[in-house]
Amino acid sequence: MVMKISCQQSPVTTGMKAVVVGVGSTGMAAAELLHALGAQVRIVDRSADKVTPAFREVIEKLGFETAFGDHSVEQFAGASLVVPSPGVPVLKIQQYLPADALVMAETELAWHCVQHIPVLAVTGTNGKTTTVRLCAKMLEDAGKKVFLGGNIGTPLSRFVLEGGEADVLVLELSSFQLQTCSALRPKVGVLTNITVDHLDYHKDMDEYTDAKMRLFARQTVEDKAIFGPGLEDLPYRHDVKAEIWFFDDSSRFPDALLKGRHNRLNMEASFLACSVFGVTEESAAATLREFVAAEHTLETVGVARGVTFVNDTKATTVDAVRAALETFDAPILLLAGGVYKGGDLSTLAGLVRSKVKAVGLYGSSREKFEQAWAGCAPMSYDTTMEEAARRLMDKAAAGDVMLLAPATSSFDQYANYRARGEDFRRIYSLLAGE
Repeated sequence: MVMKISCQQSPVTTGMKAVVVGVGSTGMAAAELLHALGAQVRIVDRSADKVTPAFREVIEKLGFETAFGDHSVEQFAGASLVVPSPGVPVLKIQQYLPADALVMAETELAWHCVQHIPVLAVTGTNGKTTTVRLCAKMLEDAGKKVFLGGNIGTPLSRFVLEGGEADVLVLELSSFQLQTCSALRPKVGVLTNITVDHLDYHKDMDEYTDAKMRLFARQTVEDKAIFGPGLEDLPYRHDVKAEIWFFDDSSRFPDALLKGRHNRLNMEASFLACSVFGVTEESAAATLREFVAAEHTLETVGVARGVTFVNDTKATTVDAVRAALETFDAPILLLAGGVYKGGDLSTLAGLVRSKVKAVGLYGSSREKFEQAWAGCAPMSYDTTMEEAARRLMDKAAAGDVMLLAPATSSFDQYANYRARGEDFRRIYSLLAGE
């Protein structure tokens, strides 16, 4: 029996032709939800090889069309609705779409079905994941039933398909997702920061900033819009209608396990957002006394030969690397490299000079780092992270920190940042066993 979902607020109508671009977990959830809403679904991707066995089973069971290969007009022919997966550059597929096709993020597609549940949504260049995890934990510790998803973990469409129930939907949203949101209205929206990022995807910083600010576009005076330091002009330039709050570094939670200025900012943002739902400062402080960092975010993997291995594979931007370097007082052996996304690496030169014992470059973008950090610290280059880490270990002493903070995306050698972090763990295990 094929499941059907009734969603009066959805723009999806019975028999509508809908195209889902991308075959990851988000694309799979979106395709299933579109089918449940009565749409005729076509799956599009550049490569059929990326279809997982689970998704292939769904495609066969539900009778989805498929069209693989380079994007073309034929792939999108007849589509009234197009749902791109996060990371699919909308500008690069726009030329192939029917003129009247509606382009919609998977998150917004699902949100139409759960508008009765208030949304706490977080975006920003850095700090999104830590902030939404903090928000979810603070709300849960205060007795709320929470769904945590979006750009982190479970797609919102999966929550809808499974008939999920929650008091609050806590969503991490990327610029990719927000760029194709036009109706989403969070009760609380948080913008942690904006720095140069994803210029391999967005046309320029104006487009990137405009995408982030779409989070607040549908809010009203009944909602809250929360902004981090340095963003004081943005809500006024973008005519934000919600009540506007700002946050900055604070010593409000001195007993928190999370350390560093970047985490103090994340904690402050989280508390302000959750206070809208009744979380008290005392309750938030209790949460923070036990809350630990997420996997792949300044995660201590272990100690090998007296060297502490720290996995910060999510440090894909210049500002994220700055936060990582500022966290440690011990000499740092820095692993960096991958697909350069933009940002001025030379602004880190002072920190590299004062904090970093040696830099081990690997993979792509070697010349970007060598130009930016020339003379700041000894630098070496190897093809792979394992080779670079082994070379750094030859220079290591007990008490040093081996820090993976790549300042780049992972797509030259890895499927995603998680795979890169897992490889770093593997390398630690090898070195610890030798």
